[in-house]
Amino acid sequence: MAAAAFVKHGKKASRNYADHIKELNNAVPKEPFFFLKPTTSYLLTGEKVEIPRGITAHHEVELGLVIGKRGRDITQADAHSYIAGYALAVDMTARNLQNEVKKKGLPWSAVKGFDTFTPVSAIKQKGNTSDMIFSIPRLIEHISSIMTLEEGDLVLTGTPSGIGPIVEGDKVECLLSDPTSGKILASLNFGAVNRVAGYRYNP
Repeated sequence: MAAAAFVKHGKKASRNYADHIKELNNAVPKEPFFFLKPTTSYLLTGEKVEIPRGITAHHEVELGLVIGKRGRDITQADAHSYIAGYALAVDMTARNLQNEVKKKGLPWSAVKGFDTFTPVSAIKQKGNTSDMIFSIPRLIEHISSIMTLEEGDLVLTGTPSGIGPIVEGDKVECLLSDPTSGKILASLNFGAVNRVAGYRYNP
């Protein structure tokens, strides 16, 4: 199933890998921290991320959960029954803009929500994660206690360490593999171009 066929709403978990938290000198959260990404930011594999003028764009590779049915106040015990499948995604981040809005205590809507800033693979029926601070059932429990999860929602689960910049001309390939067998479970590739119109970051 292609990304365009399943994504309806964007929901995102953040700061869920200890190494990534250390990488950015953030505090370890006591409960899951999340923000929303617009569906207009979704990008299919093989297409190109558009980097707005003046923006330093960083990649954050993540496992995505595709929600299979509507749910509210979902328990950890029931969480997996709400997952229709998994996808590989990249949460592109306007890092220099993020640094500014964090200091001002402002929301991350622009930081994470530019058009094309969420490349997504096709759905897979198996996924694998490690080193998460909060488990997948805990993430689903927490988010659904605040807002209803809808069929077709995409919940990203946070990035491990190793983030870095993407610039025009880069070709990016991401793989999700089974650590035991080495089998490739999902793949995602995209390019990058500079956007010549629209938003311009002026610090």
